[in-house]
Amino acid sequence: MDTSDEISSETHRAFENNEPPADDADIELLEQEGDEAVGEHLRFRVGNNLKFRRLDKYLCGRFNQFSRSHLQKLIKEQGVNVNGRPAKPSHKLNPRDEIDLILPPREIREIIPEDIPLDIIYEDEDIIVINKQADMIVHPARNYKSGTLVNALVYHANKLSAVNADHRPGIVHRLDKNTTGVIIVAKSDHAHWKLARQFAERTTKKRYLAIVHGVPELTADCINLPLGTHTHQREKCAVRADGKEAITFYEVLEEFRGYALVKLSPRTGRTHQLRVHMAYLKHPVVADDMYGGKIVYDWQIEDRDAEIAEPLMARVALHAWQLEIRHPTTNEMMTFEAPLPDDMQTFLDKLRQFRKV
Repeated sequence: MDTSDEISSETHRAFENNEPPADDADIELLEQEGDEAVGEHLRFRVGNNLKFRRLDKYLCGRFNQFSRSHLQKLIKEQGVNVNGRPAKPSHKLNPRDEIDLILPPREIREIIPEDIPLDIIYEDEDIIVINKQADMIVHPARNYKSGTLVNALVYHANKLSAVNADHRPGIVHRLDKNTTGVIIVAKSDHAHWKLARQFAERTTKKRYLAIVHGVPELTADCINLPLGTHTHQREKCAVRADGKEAITFYEVLEEFRGYALVKLSPRTGRTHQLRVHMAYLKHPVVADDMYGGKIVYDWQIEDRDAEIAEPLMARVALHAWQLEIRHPTTNEMMTFEAPLPDDMQTFLDKLRQFRKV
């Protein structure tokens, strides 16, 4: 969004109270949706002083970091809605029209193809669904130039979406470095915009499996606690009254002495959402040392004396188990599932053997 548009705190309060926004400027209504939508998801109203009525020209003036042809392609791929409906590049805008779009970031990085094995669950002309391994960053970042999922995709795939081609080709959503499981990648721009909108509008269904410390008092519940950046540790997130809405449903699937297997179904996609929510309930995910989880050893589970040993669970015990999406081309509802990785399955087997309630 054009940073010259300043938004007052009074304007934000007006939005919260469903009051109409001011007429003298284009005003953002919805901030970035978090880690599940890669591009910025923006929603704003058109002001009264329209220099260009044609949609593509208007967007080109507003987002001058992109070419008109790039924005026309975005519109044609239904990456832009006007008043809730897809529009054509030639659409004539009126004051107070509401525009929402998913804007690709501008960052440019060189991507080095790498022959890293991928566990492909499903692939067709539009999408690739992968069972991501642990200890893998999804895309190159400041301290991770290689060894990422994107490095592997560039090597293996015959084509990927060009929406974020300079640094994150094909990437529609993300998983944390040590979270395993289902992640979907777009092979075409059409698929990318369709999928990105599903994540932004929260029509996808995501289900995770986690092993947590302790057993929650309720066997199932909804956690509705807003999240924001931690006050003192910027790399962490925390429950904050002034944070963004974050909703997680959980269900206890199995109970053990000191541990539980839970199913987590997020309705929003905030950074570290599942980990922070469970930690707030005093049931952090096992081995999640950032939020209070502890590394677990065999001798602990078997109630033996302490000894020098390799950890039984040394990374965050969180797995993206299922993802349900509508196929971007066929419109068919599809559910993809990844089995528990070996480390979590071994840990779970140990709990069933030694920690049955």
